[in-house]
Amino acid sequence: MIGKLTGTLGDKNPPQVLVECNGVGYEVQVPMSTFYNLPARGAAVSLLTHLVVREDAHILYGFETPGEREAFRALIRITGVGPRTALAVLSGMSVSDLAQAVSLQEAARLVRVPGIGKKTAERLLLELKGKLGPDLGAPAGAAAGGQSDILQALMALGYSDKEAAASLKALPAGVGVAEGIKLALKALSRG
Repeated sequence: MIGKLTGTLGDKNPPQVLVECNGVGYEVQVPMSTFYNLPARGAAVSLLTHLVVREDAHILYGFETPGEREAFRALIRITGVGPRTALAVLSGMSVSDLAQAVSLQEAARLVRVPGIGKKTAERLLLELKGKLGPDLGAPAGAAAGGQSDILQALMALGYSDKEAAASLKALPAGVGVAEGIKLALKALSRG
């Protein structure tokens, strides 16, 4: 299994890129979220990958973050969702948005992704429930870590992931964990 490619970015033609590694050029399919963050042609690039082996092809999919790759793998495990659909989902929404949509069971967010109908969106929400962590794909920063800690604390206190995630929306940006828990509990007690 090819898990990571590090080399020079040879070509960019959405959704495909060419990564040259020691004289070998690998064609890699990437979601648009990764594509937009790629460097210029000729620059060094490193992508986490997932290899899909089919009867007629071996296809590499590349991702900028471990969260994107984990979400892709969770999506393709769902019956009826192939790599192309999973790539469309990750191109249409960020991993954290996907995790939040699953946590709050919001099919409308998924239906906005081209190629995802209402039935597919509902199946995705059902199958992904509990499989995508609420902090999956969150940026590595204090605020993102704090939000995750607050969410985990609320869930440990017996609130559902949906209630806990909804209470996070009302919190001010950059709030500390202790203060965030207090504010979220106040919001939950009013609701």
